[in-house]
Amino acid sequence: MARDHKASRRRARVIAASVATLALSGTALAEIPVSAAGKPRGHDVSSHQKHVNWQKAKSKGARFVYVKATESHTYRNPHFKQQYNGSRNAGIVRGAYHFAVPSKSSGRKQAAYFMSHGGRWRGDGWTLPPALDIEHNPYSKRKCYGLSKTGMVNWIKSFSNEVQRQTGRRPVIYTTTKWWNNCTGGSRAFGANHALWLARWSSTSGTLPKGWSYLTIWQYDNSGRLPGDQNLFNGSMNQLKRFARG
Repeated sequence: MARDHKASRRRARVIAASVATLALSGTALAEIPVSAAGKPRGHDVSSHQKHVNWQKAKSKGARFVYVKATESHTYRNPHFKQQYNGSRNAGIVRGAYHFAVPSKSSGRKQAAYFMSHGGRWRGDGWTLPPALDIEHNPYSKRKCYGLSKTGMVNWIKSFSNEVQRQTGRRPVIYTTTKWWNNCTGGSRAFGANHALWLARWSSTSGTLPKGWSYLTIWQYDNSGRLPGDQNLFNGSMNQLKRFARG
């Protein structure tokens, strides 16, 4: 995902290494994979993209977008309002996501913070379900944020339960296959009722994390014609609207 905070020199090295690892799984793409042509095109943004020209994004093919709302239990995207409301006003289906930092606080606490600062959902056909971005640790060399596999599964369950309690929907889970299988032990506890948003910068989506037999959104590149990371919805535009309505 696009990051918000200015990286320290050490953190920049961590992020660069993570990007390199992802890139090794497939060649980064300049355009939409041929096999996915015709599917709704989307993207995700954070404060890194600042003030987005949403009419221009729509004219370039944006049909949906996820906007970063929060991180941990202390950070809010200062551009969230313009990005979230602006995309909707341009006629783009949009949703909010939270960047998890499980080493900082509980899943429930971070979910409650997310819900209080942009993460809520409503079944209007224009609002995507809340999303949890859970992946490599950009702040430390401690893999899996220092949590055991069981501890990580419990953290995600705690986050998910709070989101469902407040919105009636389970969050979409954004992750990579490698991180998921390593840090949750390939948990199969979420695939049945959590939509998968898979990050794999390649010409194919590749092997899915354990527990899922189907992906809903594929992040196939970290740059392209739309601001931020490039995504595809695995279905038609009508199915995207139904997914938003719940």
